[in-house]
Amino acid sequence: MVTLGTVYFYICAALALGGALAAVSARNPIRGAMGLLVLILAMAGLFLALHAQFLAAIQLIVYAGAIVVLFLFVIMLLGPSATSQRDLRGLYPRVFSGVLFVLAALATMVLVVRGAKYVVLPGTPRAFGSIDSFGKDLFNSGLVPFELSAALLMVAVLGAVAVAKGKQGESKALPAEPVEPQEKH
Repeated sequence: MVTLGTVYFYICAALALGGALAAVSARNPIRGAMGLLVLILAMAGLFLALHAQFLAAIQLIVYAGAIVVLFLFVIMLLGPSATSQRDLRGLYPRVFSGVLFVLAALATMVLVVRGAKYVVLPGTPRAFGSIDSFGKDLFNSGLVPFELSAALLMVAVLGAVAVAKGKQGESKALPAEPVEPQEKH
């Protein structure tokens, strides 16, 4: 019997595959970015199916909210019609690499399916992946690395501000050429 959870998984998986294919195969960069957005939303849905609400929220905030928007800004700065010309240079290495990747992926899937019957994974706790368990792990065993990474990011931000202020004071412009007075007629 097919449950609602199984249907939800197949819908998210189909959207993820469709978004990935659209991101890779779209000739228009804006459509490629929209395919990436569909993939990211579907991945967040899969995280929700695994009861990992924190990962789903981070997936949406960081990737959908920041990375895709950054891609769209770059695409808009370059122009939506900024596509590379179609040429046949490097066609054989690209095709060979693509075929090799697909064969490696299929071989990996076959090995995982065959070996899955011999592997017994332990069950996970009920609260695994929830915001509560993540917070407890973060502030108990991960407090020092978390604080060190926060300090590192703060130093990086201060360094970027200092470099930006230093660049504003320096003028790299060429001096203006003197304008010769025009003769009156």
